Amino acid sequence: MNFEETEAYLLSLGNEVSSMKLGLENIRRLLAALGDPQEKYLKVQVAGTNGKGSVCAFLNSICLQAGIKTGMFTSPHLISITERVQINGDDISAEAFASLATKVREVAKSLFASGAIENVPTYFEQVTAIALLAFAEAKVELAILETGLGGRLDATTAANAEIAAITRIDLDHQQYLGETIEEIAAEKAAIIHDEFQGVVIGQQQPKALRVILERCRQLGIRDLEWEPHLRWTIDSLGSGQVKVATHRAVFPAMELGLRGEHQRENAETAINVIRTLRYDDGFAIDDEAVVKGLVSARHPGRLEWIGRYLLDGAHNIGGARALRNYLDEFVDRPITMIFGAMRDKQ
Repeated sequence: MNFEETEAYLLSLGNEVSSMKLGLENIRRLLAALGDPQEKYLKVQVAGTNGKGSVCAFLNSICLQAGIKTGMFTSPHLISITERVQINGDDISAEAFASLATKVREVAKSLFASGAIENVPTYFEQVTAIALLAFAEAKVELAILETGLGGRLDATTAANAEIAAITRIDLDHQQYLGETIEEIAAEKAAIIHDEFQGVVIGQQQPKALRVILERCRQLGIRDLEWEPHLRWTIDSLGSGQVKVATHRAVFPAMELGLRGEHQRENAETAINVIRTLRYDDGFAIDDEAVVKGLVSARHPGRLEWIGRYLLDGAHNIGGARALRNYLDEFVDRPITMIFGAMRDKQ
């Protein structure tokens, strides 16, 4: 398939949410038939309601500053599906995406024809497989995986990431994940799967935190008691600036690469993942790389100014509140808001 044929084929598989199948058996068998590419590198999986993409962007930026070869899988895309698969900070080429998609399609078709799987893998399952295969072929050292929807049944969970991070949990996708914070938290906490897994928990409402900690307790994962000499702090100085400090140094006031007061907590979550990579997994990431990565991180379409236009992807209560807080602090002139949403949004 060429790129245009690839896009048409993937779209023919149906909406990635409405076509979601229960269970991970399909994607696991597909990955096995592809040679389990996800086993060739270390993986971080990020789940949560808001902030997943931002944490991934911070992580990727820091690791690139440290000279680590990364792969990053995010969703959705804004303009081209190739945005979902980045290698060393660059979108995969249309030609490479089409080539990998052709391979995944052929393997999926063979599995379905032989009865090895009950359903043709969905849009999101196949794109996830394309990304994991691309990372293996590029010989990345670290893959950063943004969970698509929920966690328990999301295709990225089949990668069995060695590190799990959970950002702030709020109400969203209730028709799929549950009507309460506790039910939604349980779906997202299900990405925690192994007693030897590193787990990073972002700031949470008490009800969500209890569910996540219970999941850790059930799996025998102890709370990480970080030594004082490993601690970082990020304090807001107002006007979009923060002060970053460790036990060794206090860095000059800076602006995070991602806008909004809420990004301070996403940056903290990313730094906690970096500490796990540095001290548990042996990655060489110095403090300077962390600071440079925080400043240079980018996440298109999220509080992004293009001339006099501000773009944002707020699509639930938490995201809308973060947008409103940003407008209150940084926009001092009348605005015209153009708002669009899918029908499943309130």
